[in-house]
Amino acid sequence: MLTMEEALRQSTVRFVAGEIVKGTIIEVRPKEVLVDIGYKSEGVISANEFEDIKKVKVGDEIDVLIEKLEDKEGMVVLSREKAEFKKNWDKILTICNEGGTISGKVKSVVKGGLLVNIGVEAFLPASQIDIVPPKNLAAFVNNIYDFKVVKINQERQNIVLSRRELIEQERTEKRAKLLAEMVPGDIRKGTVKNITDFGAFIDLNGIDGLLHITDMSWGRIGHPSELLKVGQDIDVVVLDINKEKERVSLGLKQKLANPWDSIEQKYPISARVKGRVVNLVPYGAFVELEPGVEGLVHVTELSWTKRIAKPSDVLKADQEIEAVVLGINREEQKISLGIRQLETNPWDRALEKYPPGSRVKGRIRNLTSYGAFVELEDGLDGMIHVSDISWTRKINHPSEVLKKGEEVEAAVLEIDKANQRISLGVKQLSDDPWNNIDKYYKVGDLVTGKVTKLASFGAFVGLQHDIDGLVHISQVSEERVDKIKNVLKVDQEVTARVIKIDKSERRIGLSIKAANYSQEQLKAEQAMLDSLKPGEDLVALQHAFDAADEAKQ
Repeated sequence: MLTMEEALRQSTVRFVAGEIVKGTIIEVRPKEVLVDIGYKSEGVISANEFEDIKKVKVGDEIDVLIEKLEDKEGMVVLSREKAEFKKNWDKILTICNEGGTISGKVKSVVKGGLLVNIGVEAFLPASQIDIVPPKNLAAFVNNIYDFKVVKINQERQNIVLSRRELIEQERTEKRAKLLAEMVPGDIRKGTVKNITDFGAFIDLNGIDGLLHITDMSWGRIGHPSELLKVGQDIDVVVLDINKEKERVSLGLKQKLANPWDSIEQKYPISARVKGRVVNLVPYGAFVELEPGVEGLVHVTELSWTKRIAKPSDVLKADQEIEAVVLGINREEQKISLGIRQLETNPWDRALEKYPPGSRVKGRIRNLTSYGAFVELEDGLDGMIHVSDISWTRKINHPSEVLKKGEEVEAAVLEIDKANQRISLGVKQLSDDPWNNIDKYYKVGDLVTGKVTKLASFGAFVGLQHDIDGLVHISQVSEERVDKIKNVLKVDQEVTARVIKIDKSERRIGLSIKAANYSQEQLKAEQAMLDSLKPGEDLVALQHAFDAADEAKQ
């Protein structure tokens, strides 16, 4: 029969500290477990090394590490945890050397990352958890993942893991496969990964593609966020692939037919259409007829008669309006619209309603230096030129005889439809008094009137029949007059004698001092007047008055 020492010598098991041996549980105590490893004495393991001491049963076989062959009580000191650690450590070294992966369970959150149990405790930096470092690390705790061992310090027995490298490797493989399989025209499922001002990046489960804002909708989009949200799942069309740069261009609107393909049939010329004002610019208003189709109402097409400075004066953004299709350019994707075409052009009926020679009434809407604008109807004005106000009086500004807002009667002189102008005249309502001047006045006649204007060269006197005569400064008095205002005043009534009538120049010369002259004296005065130079003609009303410095009282 073999002795104990002989049995030990024949055994292949090495009973030395640091070795891993198999043992059988022979007794379970509250704080420790007794294990038979085939040595001369039993071994003892702390109950703390078992996850649940209640599940430990006599007869269970386990691997243990020999820490000490004999303690002070003669017992072998064993460790189950250290046996597992040593086995796992050796396994991890092998995996690391081969560049393999290992599975592990996230144990807890620690500073800078996560603590992972892969048989031994290992560190997973936050930057290596995912492609984009997550904000909530606690969400990973108690989850099982595959990891790549990226660093091992055998002396300190430290291990650093990476999950990100595995994800990137997987994406690289998927990306290569997708680029090989994908062709323009494919419809692919993707997830909105990021949104920028110019578009959105779509994750195609292995590669990111760019969906440009211009390819999102046939309609107008101010920003991609109006249509998409991060995390949204969408179907997109592959437009272009650059395999060298690994770039993919995507489209969303291409899933639908281009509305411009049948634009002439949908919006024929002269058709009435409805739309929404989407943009107002100085030269017109853009109107959306449907998503992807906009027409322009030029500022000149807003009204037949009103001069509209800018579209925003009559239209508002988002306003629903009706318009008429004026023209279509499918190649340039342009539609011309008009609003004024919804109504009859008043100028088409102007000649019929206001024939030349007819009399009209209207309110004076505006006065300018050259005439007065009279409103005949809403949006239709006629203009009385300053020269058509009076047959006889020189009027420098319409405000001398007309007032803004007053109603006036006038005669229609001419209608220019092409330039949208109606010429009116007030003096044409009556006959020209100069046609009958011989019946009204003769040289030598004694007349009475009021001074209407004073000038440095004389005074204008208002006579009957709306005619003015001029008293030259030399014809006021027998005595020398230096300044006309010293002897005459506006509205002063005077008596004078007609001493000259010039029908061709439409002028009448008067003399106050000759009111009591005899016929011989009149003839002498007439001879003196005829001897004056043309520029000194006292009855040159038109030219003298234009150049005079008027001295009003």
